[in-house]
Amino acid sequence: MLQFLIRRIFYTLPIMLGVALVCFALVHLAPGDPLVSILPPDASQELQMQLRTLYGFDRSYPEQFASWVWRALQGDLGMSIATSRPVTDEVLKAVGNTLRLAAMATAIGFVFGCLFGFVAGYFQNSWVDKAASFTAVLGVSVPHYWLGMVLVIIFSSLLMWLPASGAGPGGSDLWKWDWEHVKHMILPALTMSVIPMGIISRTVRALVAEILAQEFVVGLRAKGLTDLGVFLHVVKNAAPTALAVMGLQLGYLLGGSILIETVFAWPGTGFLLNSAIFQRDLPLLQGTILVLAMFFVVLNLVVDVVQTLLDPRIARG
Repeated sequence: MLQFLIRRIFYTLPIMLGVALVCFALVHLAPGDPLVSILPPDASQELQMQLRTLYGFDRSYPEQFASWVWRALQGDLGMSIATSRPVTDEVLKAVGNTLRLAAMATAIGFVFGCLFGFVAGYFQNSWVDKAASFTAVLGVSVPHYWLGMVLVIIFSSLLMWLPASGAGPGGSDLWKWDWEHVKHMILPALTMSVIPMGIISRTVRALVAEILAQEFVVGLRAKGLTDLGVFLHVVKNAAPTALAVMGLQLGYLLGGSILIETVFAWPGTGFLLNSAIFQRDLPLLQGTILVLAMFFVVLNLVVDVVQTLLDPRIARG
């Protein structure tokens, strides 16, 4: 197992370097001047050159990339152009907020996705199966930013049950797991959970249908095993794939939450990316994308290892 883990970690190193290179290239290929947010309209040529030298924009792209990677390895992602604060502090704070939201959304999506999937798999071709499958397809198809606005209109404007935006009375700096703060997470978490719920539901439905059709299930029923015992065997066989899908969906939620966090003004990485894009804040944009990409790579590694531990059919050699 140790050799398997070392080999997987070794495989991720060139992936991480490639991700860093793509991230750097895409950000710098975008049109516009990165210093436009802090330079006055009548800035002199001397002031422009001083700021370009300060932020390292006067050097060639290979030199900038090498310097950026070297500093990133030491935990230094540079200084934000718009706020003059360390990018690392900004990103880590936003990542913590997004992790809370994504974890809650993944939990909701996993619970209801597995519920719908198991029900649909056990009652194949029945009205229950059709209703669960329709719900799963609807969850994958509905644009989540549109759903977020609909939920705000219903539960915030009309019913006034839940807040429409923000992270709570204390903000993200004074976050606590109490009702006054958690209720700000409910609408964005529900909105984010719709897509993973649909994907997990369809995946589990296919897994359960395939497992129930296998010969060992027929043998278990022939030996007189109860429905609960058969169900536990089905869960044991479906768990590795379901957990792998859940882990990947958590990674997608971390990187794809920009629209939802913007709709609900949730101070996470999506909201931070949106601000960095409009302010043309290259260090902040690069740092946020890099951290999210690296988190997704590490999450894939963890999912791969966990799935291998749970599923004896996967070779570890």
